Amino acid sequence: QVNIEESGGGSVEVGGSLVLSCVGSGFRDKENCMGWFRQSPGQAREAVAAIYTGGSVPLYDASVKGRFTISQDNAENAITLRMNDVKPEDTAMYFCAASQYRAPCREGYFTQKNFEHWGHGIQVTVSS
Repeated sequence: QVNIEESGGGSVEVGGSLVLSCVGSGFRDKENCMGWFRQSPGQAREAVAAIYTGGSVPLYDASVKGRFTISQDNAENAITLRMNDVKPEDTAMYFCAASQYRAPCREGYFTQKNFEHWGHGIQVTVSS
């Protein structure tokens, strides 16, 4: 059984930084596509960033490119999202997701429907 656990998050002031971590376990394969999505109240869930743990160029949504960095940790199936220069519009529930397939980590395929496994979500609030 696959389990996804997020940690980090919380409140941060505009222009500040925050780190989100995600650890997955129970995968069939050692390498998986893992990513972050976010959802604000009344809004659709949107893709933020993704990385293939077997090695790939990370994907970013245009709204976070240059401010957020996704990276693979030393531990297997563990990723980190470093959020810099945060803005009020970054306020949302952030979800870590994983797919056993590589495709969701490719341009054009990074959508929530392509991820089979999800964490429960963690709140990020940016205050001015």
